[in-house]
Amino acid sequence: MSVPTAALESSICAPLPVLGQNVTVPLVTGGEVTYAALDYAASAPALQRVWDDVAAYAPYYGSVHRGAGYLSQLSTDLFENSRRTVAEFLGCRADDQVVFTRSTTDSLNLLAAAIPAGCQVFVYETEHHASLLPWRDAQVTYLNAPRTPAQAVESLERALADRDPYGPALVCVTGASNVTGELWPVQELAAAAHAHGARIVLDAAQLAPHHPVDIAELDVDWVAFSGHKLYAPFGSGVLAGRADWLQAAEPYLAGGGASRKVARRADGGVDVDWHTTAARHEAGSPNVIGVYSIASACKALTEAGFEGLVAREQELVGRVREGLAEVPEVRVLSLFGDDAPRVGVISFVVRGWNSSHFAAALSAEYGIGVRDGLFCAHPLVRTLLGSDPQDPGECGAPEAEPGERSEVGVPPAEGWGSSLNAIRVSFGAGTPDEHIDRFLRAVSELVRDGARWNYRTEDGRCVPDRGEAAQVRDTF
Repeated sequence: MSVPTAALESSICAPLPVLGQNVTVPLVTGGEVTYAALDYAASAPALQRVWDDVAAYAPYYGSVHRGAGYLSQLSTDLFENSRRTVAEFLGCRADDQVVFTRSTTDSLNLLAAAIPAGCQVFVYETEHHASLLPWRDAQVTYLNAPRTPAQAVESLERALADRDPYGPALVCVTGASNVTGELWPVQELAAAAHAHGARIVLDAAQLAPHHPVDIAELDVDWVAFSGHKLYAPFGSGVLAGRADWLQAAEPYLAGGGASRKVARRADGGVDVDWHTTAARHEAGSPNVIGVYSIASACKALTEAGFEGLVAREQELVGRVREGLAEVPEVRVLSLFGDDAPRVGVISFVVRGWNSSHFAAALSAEYGIGVRDGLFCAHPLVRTLLGSDPQDPGECGAPEAEPGERSEVGVPPAEGWGSSLNAIRVSFGAGTPDEHIDRFLRAVSELVRDGARWNYRTEDGRCVPDRGEAAQVRDTF
């Protein structure tokens, strides 16, 4: 998979309106500034279109599938139409199912609960924990981090060639890394999986908001993603793909909605006839508003022109990478190299800085929100930072010794010591140019001049020191 560039240069579109674009936040050095949300990879701001659609529907909210009243019928139609919208957005095949969940994590745990007995699962150590951890009842083979897309395909082919050829097998892979933003060779991996009789599930949490995803074109068996990364709030997600394993499995949750008929037996037990549709794994009252918000986001991205959104994001990616490259103290993390295609997710470290302190200074002194830590991908970040995969390092800032003042910007040998974490900047369809410009200026100034404020560690997080000892540095 690659990001087209030359063909998109003439189709760049303007940023999409999102909630919070005019929110101001206080600066520790005084005054306020418009907040620069550059943490899209964790949760993207809601599109204004999504919020407006949800607000228009909210007065008509009702229970779905169970009510005879007008609002219940309207909500049921909206819920099921949302399923069709998502299926179209993902290019689902005619017999694929779209199951609504709470998140990508929930979707992959659902699939993990539905895999056949004896299934062998193959997953790269580079995955987000949502993809790395759900396979507790399966025989799991963890593949080492590849250093090129071709190496990723080769290592998978070798592993699949050594497996039991007669049992079920599943490959789980990300579409775009939540740490480096790099695109993975999904089509090639799918072809390798199918050639060896395995199936493949695509974690599209970071891919779907930044790049079109087509199940049929990619030839993957399932796709999982989260609404909150696709500009749709309210805690909803999707698992879409082949129905057979899902229909054969016990319901993910047992309860109302998953069952078609329940009857007492003469021996005192209960007989249950479960649904074979997506409802089989959607027990309980569903998150109708969350589901509708996903459908609204899918429509908004499609109507805005995904090609133009991709083109503009690639322009921003280039600007960020060029700006960071001008600061020698900054090292951008990458698996596949500088030329690898990627989405708007970039992680880096800064020589002489603990990443938690650097992120705190970006927020407190510039009004910029980024993420620091290990990004729920601990083995990958450890590999990228050159540490042992079993390194016990944790996210956050190390605590200072009692009575010792901890300050940002002091080189490790002189102050806090190094810590195993990184900084992640991420952006997308709603990011204005000014946020990128401010971020690059802030990185340059912090590296050159140091922070303008004193910071301390509180519950593992670096925060501005607002006590009597707090002071503006001489560089301010």
